[in-house]
Amino acid sequence: MFKVLTLNNISVTGLDRLPRDQYEIASEIQNPDAVLVRSFKMHDWQVPDT
Repeated sequence: MFKVLTLNNISVTGLDRLPRDQYEIASEIQNPDAVLVRSFKMHDWQVPDT
């Protein structure tokens, strides 16, 4: 299962394209495989080591 971190409000229409049996999607998740961003100030954000 892929872990997806969302950093702000992502449209449900977009999130529905990711099957829930294959993707765990949350605004707080440890060691994400992907990050979904709509508009977020990334300059001050620490990218986790992966």
